[in-house]
Amino acid sequence: MTRGFEPPDPFAATLERLANDMWDGPAGREPGAARGSMGVGGIPIDTIRADFPILSERVNGRPLVFLDNAATTQRPNCVIERVARYYSREHSNIHRGAHALAARATDAYEDARRETAAFIGAGADEIVFARGATEALNLVAHSFVKPYLKPGDEILLTALEHHANIVPWQMIARETGARITVCPVDDDGQLMLGEFERMVTPRARFVSITHVSNALGTVMPIREAVAIAHRRHVPVCVDGAQSAAHIPVNVEELDCDFYAFSGHKALGPTGIGALYGKASMLERGAPYQGGGNMIEDVTFESTRYQPAPRRFEAGTGNIAGAVGLAEALRYLRRIGMEEIERREDALMEYLLEGLRSAPGVSVVGGWRPRRVCAVSLKVDGIPDARVGGALDQLGIAVRAGHHCAQPGLRRFGVESTVRPSLSFYNTFDEIDALLDGLKGM
Repeated sequence: MTRGFEPPDPFAATLERLANDMWDGPAGREPGAARGSMGVGGIPIDTIRADFPILSERVNGRPLVFLDNAATTQRPNCVIERVARYYSREHSNIHRGAHALAARATDAYEDARRETAAFIGAGADEIVFARGATEALNLVAHSFVKPYLKPGDEILLTALEHHANIVPWQMIARETGARITVCPVDDDGQLMLGEFERMVTPRARFVSITHVSNALGTVMPIREAVAIAHRRHVPVCVDGAQSAAHIPVNVEELDCDFYAFSGHKALGPTGIGALYGKASMLERGAPYQGGGNMIEDVTFESTRYQPAPRRFEAGTGNIAGAVGLAEALRYLRRIGMEEIERREDALMEYLLEGLRSAPGVSVVGGWRPRRVCAVSLKVDGIPDARVGGALDQLGIAVRAGHHCAQPGLRRFGVESTVRPSLSFYNTFDEIDALLDGLKGM
């Protein structure tokens, strides 16, 4: 839907009325203690929102209401300034340089690795930097799983996976003769643990499972799934793209073998992400790519690789991205992930309560399960793209489409949805604006 979207009758008059009626004041105002006026962890919401310069933007003459956080979050000033400081004062290639700037850049990069590890409860030698969760999942598939597969082996996924946690497994299955098996979810979008346990068969070699569904926002029972798989000696990878910035994550407590997440969904720059792997697993893996920083010694006959994690980081990495990611994770930790989770749970509860009373609006996956960040909805009789375009006219950014989760949506009989998604810097007033927009359609 383009910015020039012109809603046909009868929507034009409704949109004009909503645009005129919609408040035009500060996006952070939240009257009353029940509406969360204390913000997040005692920090006023206006103070938090002031950290994010883009939240003061206007779209189509209206205050921006950014409810597309499952696609990407916004960046606080500290991240923007940290990346700028790297380029203005520290920029160099890392590790082998014998000069001051190389030392500064190397220190910043390795500090970023330590900060990323601390954020999810890992050791620094268990963090591999990647371009994002997608590359991290591809790395796991090709370096750690593919070499051990043979015809008839099984890779177990769930019905709610993002395409990034489906396509790499299909690729290696075709190459090796292995097969994909898919654990179903119930009508509420909840993993059917009994079926999951049944499907971890003697042929199962690997499990890859989302932590939080990017389409529905439902939370998978990761600890239970990992325990089931490990009882049968099957390793587990968790796609944490939608969990890392929204709920506290400790990989040691989850006991997963791998955990992948993207920086740009956690207040950080694009083009950077991280893969956690248990040290014992990383030592087993073959390099995914060759060249540059991953080598220790090269002849034309053979190459000796760096120890993990550097053997998986060929070439010059996204140094500025890693530095920016570390600053984003520091910001999240300063606020507190428990406080962020509490704030977002309150926002989601308020959103779902409002959607219940919105005429013609249904929620895909039902109303019962807890949701993190995202909810998928349909508006009776109005195509999703038109809903998204109409909301955009009011300055409200949501996603309309298949969300790179087509098999999961088809489980619920739809090809696309409208998906508002939340972050802790959103406000109850912004949710009111969304609800008013939907109710006016």
